[in-house]
Order: sequence, then C-alpha cells, then structure tokens
Amino acid sequence: MRKCRTSPSPGPKRTSSAASYDSRTRVLVLRTFFLIGGGLIFFRLFFLQVATHDKWVAMAQDLHGAEIEITADRGEVFIDDGGQPYPLAVNREIPTVYLVPKEVTDPERVASELSRILQVDRELLIYKMRNREDPFEIVKKRINDHERAQITELKLAGVKFLPEKYRYYPAGELASHVIGFASLQDNGKVGGYGIEASMNKLLLGSSGNLQQEKDAAGRWLPLTDRKVTDALHGANIYLTLDRNIQFETEKIMHDAVEKYASDRASAIVMDPKTGRILAMASSPQFDPNKYREVENYADFLNTTLSLAYEPGSIMKPITMAIGLEEGKVTPDSEFSDPGVISIGGFDIRNAEDKTYGQSSMYKVLEESINTGVIYVERQVGNEAFRDYMKRFGFGEKTGVELPAELPGDIRALERTQQDIQFYTASFGQGITTTPIQMVQAYGAMANRGVMMKPQIISRIEHADGRVEERQPEKVRQVLGEKASEDIGKMLRTVVTKGHGKRADVPGYLVGGKTGTAQVAKSGSKGYEDGLTIGSFVGYAPIQDPQFVVLVKLDNPKNVEWAESSAAPAFGEIMHFLLEYAKIPPTEEIPAKK
Repeated sequence: MRKCRTSPSPGPKRTSSAASYDSRTRVLVLRTFFLIGGGLIFFRLFFLQVATHDKWVAMAQDLHGAEIEITADRGEVFIDDGGQPYPLAVNREIPTVYLVPKEVTDPERVASELSRILQVDRELLIYKMRNREDPFEIVKKRINDHERAQITELKLAGVKFLPEKYRYYPAGELASHVIGFASLQDNGKVGGYGIEASMNKLLLGSSGNLQQEKDAAGRWLPLTDRKVTDALHGANIYLTLDRNIQFETEKIMHDAVEKYASDRASAIVMDPKTGRILAMASSPQFDPNKYREVENYADFLNTTLSLAYEPGSIMKPITMAIGLEEGKVTPDSEFSDPGVISIGGFDIRNAEDKTYGQSSMYKVLEESINTGVIYVERQVGNEAFRDYMKRFGFGEKTGVELPAELPGDIRALERTQQDIQFYTASFGQGITTTPIQMVQAYGAMANRGVMMKPQIISRIEHADGRVEERQPEKVRQVLGEKASEDIGKMLRTVVTKGHGKRADVPGYLVGGKTGTAQVAKSGSKGYEDGLTIGSFVGYAPIQDPQFVVLVKLDNPKNVEWAESSAAPAFGEIMHFLLEYAKIPPTEEIPAKK
C-alpha cells in the first residue's frame, strides 16, 4: 500500500501592513535617540557657554592671567579746631621688616643684629633663612622710626622694608568713644564702635584691581594688555565736635570721676539751635591705637547713648513744661504739699520725707518736690502726658549717626489706667532714657520749643570731589514760645534758690536741674542699696541759650546728692563754654572776698 506523506503547515503569512509598522517603529526610535542625544549635547553646550560662562572664563584667566587688588585708602576723620580740621583718624605708613633669604650673605650677623634691635627670637630668624629660595619672610610688623634707622645704618644684605598702611589716631584718647577704632584684621576694613563702625561703608571705599596675562611660570607678560580698575578711596568725614570743648569736657569729667570716686561718667555739650554736638565724653576712656589692650569691652561703649537709666529728678522740668504748655499750671500756681501720696498700696514720698505745705510751681522745681510734679501730671492727665513724653523724644532713638543707640523705655506709660506708673514717671522713675535723649529734650525747651536732631557729622568729602554738607534738622515743635520762656525762668531759680547753686556761673543767667536717681536692680524688682546716679542738665544764657550741657556721674561714693557732684562739674564746663565763645556777661559779677 502506498503511504501518504504529510508536511508541516507553513503557518500564517506576514502581511505587508505589519512590516510597514516595524519599519516606522525603528525610525521613531532612531529619531528619539538622536533628538535626546542632540538635546543633551545642546544643553551641555548651553551650560558650558552660557550658564557657567563666567566660571570657565575665570578659570582660563587664572591659568593665563593674574589679578592684583588695588586697596582703597580708608577715609579719614576730622574735628574742628578753631576753624581748621584736626585729625582724629588717619592712615599712616608704618614699615614691616622682611628677609629675602637668597640675598642674605651673613645669616648669623643678620639674625644677631635683628634680634637685638627688634627683640625677636634669634633662632627663629636663622630658621627662616634656611630656605635660600624663599623670596619673602616677615621679621616684624609696625616697627618704629628708631628701629628702622638702626637697621638701615647696618646695611644688612637681604634685609628690606615694606611700607604698610595702618589706622592711626593722632589725638590718642580724645573723643575715643565717638571715633571708635578700625580693626587691625582685614587691613583695617572693619570698623569697631563709634564713627569707624557707623560710617564704615563710606570710610572704606571700594578696591580696584590690575589684570594682565602671565606665563606658565607665573611671570608677567610685558607686551600683553593690562586692564586697570582704579580704587575709589573712602570719604573723609568731618565731625561737629570742637577740639577745645571736647578736650576741656573730658578733663573736667576725668577730674570729677577721681574726685567723687565714680564708676563711670558721661557728658554732652550741644548747640540747642542747630543740634550740633560740640562735645561727647564718656569715662573711662581708651586709646584707639591700643584697643587690643582694653580688658573690659564695656569700656568701648559710648555711655551717652548706649546705656539707658532712670533719670530721676532731671525729668521734673519736662513734666512742668508739659503742664505749662497745656495751660494746667503757671509758674505761680500753688498746691498744698501733703508730703506723701498713697496709691495702690504704695506710699510716694518726697526726698528725706519732707513736707513743704503750700508751694508754688517755682518752689516745686527749686526744692525738687515729688508730690508737686505728681500734682502737675494729674492736672495734665495720663493720656496727654504720655503723648507729650513721646513728643519730647522719649522711647525712641534720636537718630544720631553713631552705633548702638538705645531708645530708652517708656512702655510703663502704655496702660493709661495705671496711675502709679505715671506718678513715678513724672519724677523720672519707672522709665528709662539716655543722656542724648535728655539733651535733645532740654534743647527743645531752650530753643523756643523747637526740637532739633542731635548732629555729629558736619561734612562728608567724597573721593570723586563731591562735598555733602549736613544741615541742621528740625524734628518738631514740642512747646510754644511762652511755655519755653516760662520753664527757662523756673530753671534759673533752681540755680539761684534751689539745689543747683553750684552749677551757676557768675555774670550769666544759667538754668538747670539736678537729679539723684536710684539704680534699678537687674533681673528683679526694686532698687540697689547705696547705688545712685547723679545728673545735672541745663542751658545758658537763659535769655538766648547757646549751650545745653548734661553731666552724669555713675555711683559717686563720697557724696550723696547730685548738687554736690554733677552740679559743680556742670558749672565748670559751662563756665569754660561761655568764656570760650566770648559771650559777654549780662549780670553783675560779685566781687571776690
């Protein structure tokens, strides 16, 4: 039988449409691949040529070019000296001694001589000269003229001098808290305290640079282009301080600190018509040339604006002036002094528990009667009193162009229903102020009620030739002329009849007020036992005030009241000022006994 052979089925045939689909897929994949690859290349090129262009240019320039910083000269600071500028802070070239070891011919002699003259370690100098290829080794910075002369005379091979600029303060301690200092670090680019800090940006200027190509060994290529950007030197600053007034004020305050064994002292002299500060002194002082030797950093603080305190009775004329302006009292208004006022479980008494009975407003200031100024505050009302305190500048910075100014604290007056806070504030307790604020406030009373902003800078001379004259700046009208005139008369009787007798200057109408304030405890309620701050602030001549002066002595130890410490120091300063300004006397000068 014939067998039948079978063959496997060939299966389904591939259609033309399927083949076409595979072809399109391959093309799509290839396109996607090239698009992604091209995109990556594009973004990489964009990143290199655009986004990070400056970085790669800088790297290339670093390889083939060199840049040297041209340091700007720091601006200098001056005060007035009889119409001529007197330097407080200047730039001074002081040499640095350095070695070029490969040029030294006699290392032993060089080491011995430099060690003897400069008081440096001889063995260290020998070590520095061992590497003969070393081009530069510092021996000592800031040598004096005598040391340089001795070294120059020896003509030692390989010993050279490099002039370096340093900040120098020709007047030493004079106005040290106003000027501050520039740090020796960072080439004097950082101002520390005072004008050196507050005006650092203006004083600093901006550095320039020099760019030029170099070879593989790092040497300049002389025929290549050189690009120079000049430095813009810092501005010169002229202060309102008068050198003679500053010197005399500091001297009187230094003597007062020693005489009364005070911990610290502050004093300000200001022209009430312009706000120009003629003297600003804090004690103890320091020498800005030797600021590194100061052990207590608190000695750098300008206490006229960086330490707030409860002012005590020098606040009483402010309260009285408010009462006069509001028409609630006149200088002749009377009240009956009870000697004590009880409120909220507290008794507020007069100093030494005195009771004065029927008293005029003149007598309230002359005898510094606490209950009397409480009476005035009550007539004014808490809300109006608070508003006037703000108008007088308390609780806010004056804006004087010096660093670390405090605003003081009158937050106790925010709650107008708490009468006791207002009663104590009326005579300078429970609130804090700074001497500069108090001088500004008294300046307003002296200047027909117009408050001027305290001014410490008179002129700025920029490196490009621009001169910026600082003009007096009115803050606001605080009082009317009548209230200003009346408070001046009342302050005069404080000096002639009250506790300010030792502040008087024969031949002139001087007015002012004493204040013996307690020192609040730190971190707890109440006051420190035995610690007081004595102040006196006033102005003269009363009929045309030229000067406002504040004196503050912290914790005088051998007197109890400010009338025996701050008042006589004030009198000395005011006596000098009136004679220095050649203001003719208007009153008969008593004959000397």
